[in-house]
Amino acid sequence: MVTRPLNSEDLDVFMQAQAIFGKILRLDVPTPTVEAAARAVRAEPESIVKSIVFLAAGRPVLAIATGQAYIDRRAIAAVFGIGRKQVKLASAEEVLSITGYPVGGMPPFGHRHPLPTLIDRRVVEAGEIVYAGGGDDRSLLQINPVTILNATQAQLIDLVSPPKSASGPEGE
Repeated sequence: MVTRPLNSEDLDVFMQAQAIFGKILRLDVPTPTVEAAARAVRAEPESIVKSIVFLAAGRPVLAIATGQAYIDRRAIAAVFGIGRKQVKLASAEEVLSITGYPVGGMPPFGHRHPLPTLIDRRVVEAGEIVYAGGGDDRSLLQINPVTILNATQAQLIDLVSPPKSASGPEGE
């Protein structure tokens, strides 16, 4: 049985059911990247929160960071006690299958099944309001970063590698 992808309406229903305060902004332009999202809401890239699915020894884990920073696979590996090479970026198909949401619009919560979540400490330091995936490529979630931390029950760690890291980009 093929299940339809989730979207911003599904995220809205989830947030209401869980009493998560935030606002879904439905936009006239696509926002699949940090840069596009920042332009759409006239914000700095550091105010954009990206949610990226990795496979740690084959098990999905959600990593949340701000802006254009690269997520360090070594940080994920250390949490799970595995080698860095056992941490792989999930494909677009895997992300859709695991979370129900497409890449480029995936929110930090409200997935088909809750995921172990790691959040970079810079997310909660980003200010009172950040923008995360809103469920599709034309929606953003305007939310307090501490609300994301609480809603995901994430582990707060240093997830971001220095700009000249050899770990390579993890994708948007």
